[in-house]
Amino acid sequence: MEAEAAKYIGAGLAVFALFGVGLGIGNIFSNLIQAIARNPAVQPKVFPIGILGFALTEAVALFALLIAFLILFA
Repeated sequence: MEAEAAKYIGAGLAVFALFGVGLGIGNIFSNLIQAIARNPAVQPKVFPIGILGFALTEAVALFALLIAFLILFA
């Protein structure tokens, strides 16, 4: 009984990382839109960097979900 409760607490704590990921992705795209709005000519250079930042930030979310699922189902 206590071990199962600890699993749920651990999985819940692992999912807290998703809050930071949401903030990070919002920050990345906010800054990307501001940069393109200020200087539209820079869009071909800035957009791939923004997508790379998005992908790396999203990887943290996938790792957090993986850890949560491993805690719950392993």
